[in-house]
Amino acid sequence: MLTKIEKLINELETTVIASKEQVEEYRIKWLSKKGEITLLFDEFKQVAPELKREVGQKLNQLKVNAQNKINELKEKFENSNSTSSTAIDLTLPGEPYINLGSRHPISIVKKQIIDVFSRIGFTVSDGREIEDDWHNFTALNTPENHPARDMQDTFYVETNPDMVLRTQTSSVQVHIMENQQPPIRTISPGRVYRNEAVSARAHCQFHQVEGLYIDTNVSFADLKQTLLYFSKELFGEETKIRLRPSYFPFTEPSAEMDISCTLCKGEGCNVCKHSGWVEILGCGMVDPQVLENCKIDSKKYSGFAFGMGIERITMLKYQVKDLRLFFENDVRFLQQFTSA
Repeated sequence: MLTKIEKLINELETTVIASKEQVEEYRIKWLSKKGEITLLFDEFKQVAPELKREVGQKLNQLKVNAQNKINELKEKFENSNSTSSTAIDLTLPGEPYINLGSRHPISIVKKQIIDVFSRIGFTVSDGREIEDDWHNFTALNTPENHPARDMQDTFYVETNPDMVLRTQTSSVQVHIMENQQPPIRTISPGRVYRNEAVSARAHCQFHQVEGLYIDTNVSFADLKQTLLYFSKELFGEETKIRLRPSYFPFTEPSAEMDISCTLCKGEGCNVCKHSGWVEILGCGMVDPQVLENCKIDSKKYSGFAFGMGIERITMLKYQVKDLRLFFENDVRFLQQFTSA
């Protein structure tokens, strides 16, 4: 029996296992209830007493060797499978093209507007979206109970009625005028809030760009030429503008500016209501009282201001007919826009 065990020990060590499936077959052959080692233990009962010690040691050695080899083989193939599942196969073809994100159309147009005014010397000013009553209304010739406040349905902060969500970025310009003496030439892009019903043409939040220029001898002609330059740069050299008298509490005189319809080229269509013109902004000469409210000498300085909705301009440039699309984050809509 010793010779048989020695032969099996040698066979155990020399057997080559090539796969995880063969490991299981190997285990069944040696360690199962009907395996080689189990059969040897049955034969061990018939060994002569004087040989039991020597045969028992060899038999135990065979069993330990078989168990150790099976454990080593299992670990080997498990590690091999784990490595192969995470390793990079450099022979595979490259990854397919991954679609990159695009900038939001509002961001694209805002950047274009900023670029146009930056070329003629306007700086960019930013400010807080929660504003006090003075900077949002009173300093701009709209004191409490002024009927012009009805033009801007306002969100008030419940815990402090003197604080509001700004209804216009003109509040940023008030801060600038209070802390800086002319000449001032700045634009204020940002988000504003008004308590309006959400529809295809209105929303409770939207974006504005407001501009301010204050210096000596600033005239309405300067305002008109600035806006004409802006319109041609943004909408094309063939664009025309017209100014219609209007009213804003912080400018006098005031006007609304239209541009020739970019879709029908002034011939008339549904977008321009067959007039050939589309309104894009309000403007005017800064009211002297506003200058005085901000401690600027209105006898020495004059200026102009203008304000436009970025959504309105974006809708014109990209022919978007529903303003709500800008706020819904629909990937199918956003993927249509690209920027440099």
